[in-house]
Amino acid sequence: MKLKNKTAAFFALLILLLIGFILYQSLKAPISVVIQAGHEGRTCGNTGAVCKNYKEVAWNIKVADMTAKQLEAWGIDVRRVPADTLPVRAKIAVAIHFDSAKHICRSGASVGYPDTNASRTFARHWKALYKPCFPFTWHTDNFTDNLKHYYAYHTIHAEKFLVLELGEITCQKQTAWLKPRLHKIALLIAYAIAKELGKQVPKPPVL
Repeated sequence: MKLKNKTAAFFALLILLLIGFILYQSLKAPISVVIQAGHEGRTCGNTGAVCKNYKEVAWNIKVADMTAKQLEAWGIDVRRVPADTLPVRAKIAVAIHFDSAKHICRSGASVGYPDTNASRTFARHWKALYKPCFPFTWHTDNFTDNLKHYYAYHTIHAEKFLVLELGEITCQKQTAWLKPRLHKIALLIAYAIAKELGKQVPKPPVL
């Protein structure tokens, strides 16, 4: 067989395997929850905000891990994924982020989601929990293109998908408030997810 034919056959096989994988994923029952830590695993490109001793990706991972651990403790099946992941289906997906700002302390918390009623309603429920606790700026929903058209919407196919910006890591006042509360924030996220799934779980302590 000529080299050109071997190459064509190889790529045809890859395409068939990819199609088979996509079909397999589409037939599988969706996972209850996917938790993504923003920027996790990236070494170049968009690797997240950095400010003095704080790295956004480290906080993203910490909160995502604690959220997933709590959901698992409640008997909910969870998949923890990094920034870039293979296609996956879920009932609920949440991406954890902290914001940054060129003009210090001009940003804060916000939420992004695809344009569906289910995600919009979930966002309203999340804000009802977090907004009264967070004593800094709260932006309108989908206030940036990165939130409105979040890249992972194309790989994580969820009935409800939220991208949570939990505060501005480049603002010292906000990091001073956030740092000792990361565990409680993770519990609040887990609680919000569990309630969306119809689970009866204890409400976490006030932040």
